[in-house]
Amino acid sequence: MAISLRSDFDAASVRVEARASRDPDQVRRLLALASIYDGKSRSEAARTGDVTLQVVRDWVLRFNAQGPSGLIDRKAPGNKPLLNPEQRAALAEVVMMVKVRSSSPAGSVQLSHRPARASGAPSVRAMA
Repeated sequence: MAISLRSDFDAASVRVEARASRDPDQVRRLLALASIYDGKSRSEAARTGDVTLQVVRDWVLRFNAQGPSGLIDRKAPGNKPLLNPEQRAALAEVVMMVKVRSSSPAGSVQLSHRPARASGAPSVRAMA
């Protein structure tokens, strides 16, 4: 059985949202859902949106949960950062030291692969 669309919208109001949107992907998704509100099949909505039935189902779920804004592409969450904020600050400090030292002929900087500090930040030692 197909998941029904929210009852606080109809085909006309979804089309109004589509006209107001500046996101072409959201417009395509809204128009596909408007066709469902018009009584067309999910297969016809999938053809309207140029997607599969599963994708239309996903759009219905997102629309039901969040309304028209749920059909805007969101940034993917990505992987969890490898460094915590403290480690990122230490790394930024090391990078700045490398930049300063590389401009002077006095020496270079070498990073150790093992953390030497309790914070887990890489240790830095100057090489002559």
